[in-house]
Amino acid sequence: MSWHPQYRSSKFRHVYGKAASKEKCYDCVPITRNVHDNHFCAVNPHFIAVVTECAGGGAFLVIPIHQTGKLDPHYPKICGHKGSVLDIKWNPFNDFVIASCSEDATVKIWDIPKHLLTRNVTSPKKELLGHVRRVGLIEWHPTANNILFSSGYDYKIMIWNLDTKEAVISNPVKILDAHKDVVLSMSFNTDGSLLATACRDRKIRLLDPRAGTVLQEASYKSHRVNKVLFLGNVKKLFSTGTSRWNNRQIALWDQNDLSVPLLEEDLDGSSGLLFPFYDSDTHMLYVVGKGDGNIRYYEISPEKPYLNYLMEYRSHLPQKGIGMMPKRGLEVSACEIFRFYKLIPTKSLIEPISMIVPRRSESYQEDIYPLTTGAQPALTAQEWLNGVNKGPLLVSLRPGSGAVNSLPQFLEPEPLMKTTDLSQHQGRGGRMPLEDMQKPSEIEDSRKQLKVEEKLLKNEQMCLSNGFDIFECPPPKTENELLQMFYRQQEEIRRLRELVNQRDIQIKQLELELRNLCMDTGSY
Repeated sequence: MSWHPQYRSSKFRHVYGKAASKEKCYDCVPITRNVHDNHFCAVNPHFIAVVTECAGGGAFLVIPIHQTGKLDPHYPKICGHKGSVLDIKWNPFNDFVIASCSEDATVKIWDIPKHLLTRNVTSPKKELLGHVRRVGLIEWHPTANNILFSSGYDYKIMIWNLDTKEAVISNPVKILDAHKDVVLSMSFNTDGSLLATACRDRKIRLLDPRAGTVLQEASYKSHRVNKVLFLGNVKKLFSTGTSRWNNRQIALWDQNDLSVPLLEEDLDGSSGLLFPFYDSDTHMLYVVGKGDGNIRYYEISPEKPYLNYLMEYRSHLPQKGIGMMPKRGLEVSACEIFRFYKLIPTKSLIEPISMIVPRRSESYQEDIYPLTTGAQPALTAQEWLNGVNKGPLLVSLRPGSGAVNSLPQFLEPEPLMKTTDLSQHQGRGGRMPLEDMQKPSEIEDSRKQLKVEEKLLKNEQMCLSNGFDIFECPPPKTENELLQMFYRQQEEIRRLRELVNQRDIQIKQLELELRNLCMDTGSY
């Protein structure tokens, strides 16, 4: 009989939650008293938006992320709805666009100015009119640009294409009417090709959003679901709800078989809702309780027991709602892997809570920051509607790095293709056909273009070498400075290689041009 240790080796075993100090909180914020089960808060690296209490209609605040401390009681609001605002979500690909839905049965898209707000914003950029009852839930598509999903109390999910010039859109591109009651939660898989929903009829459904068909349906009666969440690419669903005895309960499901959950666990007897959050980079799952101050966190594994409890952040201040900062807005120098924004209406306070991996080193920790979802869309709206699926574009959180999927702007594949074609014709020993030869004007244009690109590359190289001169800069004294110098050298080597490649292309084109001219003069 083999011996199995009772502990697991994990780099996230000692993750702890750290509440921000008083001066880094947002004080005197009139948080909404609405009892709707939503987050009421949306965060991105520039702004924090929170649904607020106001007389007549609905409104929400948009506060710059660094403007902490006491909020001015006359701070401008976004107040164009005629009913209470029920949900707000930032556009994942534009930090200055936010969507909101309301009891007035409308969805509105707002442009947030880059400067500080000086007066109330009442006119939206776009207005979506399609639901006949109040709209309780909105979700942006994770990879396609300007695709928005909305769910209302008319039991319908509507898909909107915002890539139009119309200010008022009355016709959604698709209506999903597979539900017989109110949709309580929506979640996408990584590439947005599947949609999981939790409905008030206690069923979890897995849908193909473009076809409008239900692929899987769970009718497991001992788990009354409230929220459902896709767990990245592990082909599993996580749900929170209540058991038959009204205990708060969590469950894990196989995406391909929703008949019986893989795992079912009762947490406690509290009555508040449980909000799940999943970090696909670290495979950590956070469960936030509404009405209490606890945040439980787990680690997901592909084999049994699937769900591994790590720890619990406890606080005596209960949260009404919660916001989550995208990974690109975290402080990597402090080994922060997740950040919540906790709404505390009893104190009119928004308190940031950072989840931190304890590390002694000050350098960038690559093992806890793998490539993560960036702020660039992988698809246009029309491409996704036409049936194209594509995963998100990934970026590195290392300071100074960019998107890994994007090519440098000055690398153009077409001259390479033309050069190889010309060299193949030359290898046959014959003269090239006239249609394959470049026209003199095209050759001149390409030469001018290459000269411009070469000048740009020279300027970039000069800027880089001026910023990094080993004779002017003192030698690095710490490990962090040494690493920074190393990465800058790597970047300079990469740029120099690209410059060499461009010059090789230019040389080949000039050689071919010269040979063609010699052939032309020889034939006459």
